[in-house]
Amino acid sequence: MKKQAFNPYLPSWEYVPDAEPHIVNGRVYVYGSHDLFNGINFCLGDYVCWSAPVDDLGNWTYHGCIFKREQDPAAPKIRVTNGLAAPDMVVGPDGRYYLYYFMGGTKMISVAVCDEPAGKYEFLGYVHYKDGTPIGKRNEPFQFDPGCLMDTDGRLYLYTGFAFGGNPILLDGSQPTKDGPMFFEIDTSDMLTVISGDELRYIGVLTGEKAKGTPFEQQPFGEASSMRKFNGKYYFIYSSLNSHNLCYAVSDYPDHGFEYGGILVSCGDIGLPGVPDVNHARMCTGNTHGSLIEINGKYYIFYHRHTNRKQSSRQACAEEIRFEDGKFYQAEMTSCGLNDGPLAGKGHYPSYIACNVYGKNGTKFMSMIKYPKASNPFITQKGSDREEGPDQYVSNFCTGCTVGFKYFDLRETRKITVNLQGYGDGCAVTVRTQEHGQPICRIPVEKALQEKGFTGELPAGLGEKEALYFSVEGKGGTFDFVSFDLA
Repeated sequence: MKKQAFNPYLPSWEYVPDAEPHIVNGRVYVYGSHDLFNGINFCLGDYVCWSAPVDDLGNWTYHGCIFKREQDPAAPKIRVTNGLAAPDMVVGPDGRYYLYYFMGGTKMISVAVCDEPAGKYEFLGYVHYKDGTPIGKRNEPFQFDPGCLMDTDGRLYLYTGFAFGGNPILLDGSQPTKDGPMFFEIDTSDMLTVISGDELRYIGVLTGEKAKGTPFEQQPFGEASSMRKFNGKYYFIYSSLNSHNLCYAVSDYPDHGFEYGGILVSCGDIGLPGVPDVNHARMCTGNTHGSLIEINGKYYIFYHRHTNRKQSSRQACAEEIRFEDGKFYQAEMTSCGLNDGPLAGKGHYPSYIACNVYGKNGTKFMSMIKYPKASNPFITQKGSDREEGPDQYVSNFCTGCTVGFKYFDLRETRKITVNLQGYGDGCAVTVRTQEHGQPICRIPVEKALQEKGFTGELPAGLGEKEALYFSVEGKGGTFDFVSFDLA
């Protein structure tokens, strides 16, 4: 039976940000970084791979580790500041699968290869100029976040770049780009050699001072290069210097002529009506990275969210995105991104699929240090990082906070049960279908030393696409919001 698809679309214990989705033989494969739960830095895990059938996007298969950091001969001994960052995959003319990636401490773009899309990749080499010098070793701007495109004419393009000047540990003595993303054409006979010349080339997606006074000024290039081609046009996806969003530029050519297109998604819904800036975000924000893909005639934007009160526990999300007349329109964060419609109005739902989580004082732009709990709800899990055990939940669900889920078909739903653990005698959980609307249900709750369900009645007349917003009323209420049931 086809499974419902949630956000995050991978199991709750998996932390795979920076996703590059690709379709191979009827399956969507996701290639990304690999964070660890509660990791002290980004990208501390080895590369893993997941895939799902294109007609069953809630049914993901774990293919295990596909490449270990130690397989790269240049791997620095210290992992904590030199992890495996965002990769991309391209199929070569020989039918093999090539993984282009960056590892901290090397300043190079590395390549691994495999006979299968999710098999055991083997180290191949470093992208280099014709004289054998790896790109990144000629005092070029920092090489980072490689994105690849095998064009329909068989030409292979590589895009890299990093424009944040305030990260000296990652830059490791290199300079950020002042001219936006760089471009290299790669020889497909070896998938390593630059054939576009020794002089650096830029595609015209501007950043910093050069973006001022241009359409790129509000969303200048930051990082996260990714290129896709739809209907004969080239779409360059990137994370702006604002960091919390993915944007795009479009051109008739793969290497020049790009014009700013707009925002694709923000991991705080910033840019949508009612969310003008980061201070009004609907989730705690941080960086994001991902790409676009067409699946069965629909378009999706893949991105990531943040958990555990810090930036380095990131999880994979995706949303259907509107695409009309060559233009993409910003997608909204939801709980049902890949589901092809609202979630069923009957069933059991874990709280970690929340798409809006914030306290009475708003949200945070996360750092590598956990922000104080105070009155801020947050998504977390019990125990340490692992490869099993789906017990993620919303912690510190307290008075004045909001936890929202979108969307459900509630036409036949009559009861709702919230499953909580914590303290709150004399409190109640209110349920709304609009963020600032009137409650449609008020559920009295009490102290529960172990997880306990509290049930309320829903009114008739609810629709086929409804949001659910949960809040706590009363003084002193502080719970773990584990899950809820619709009946």
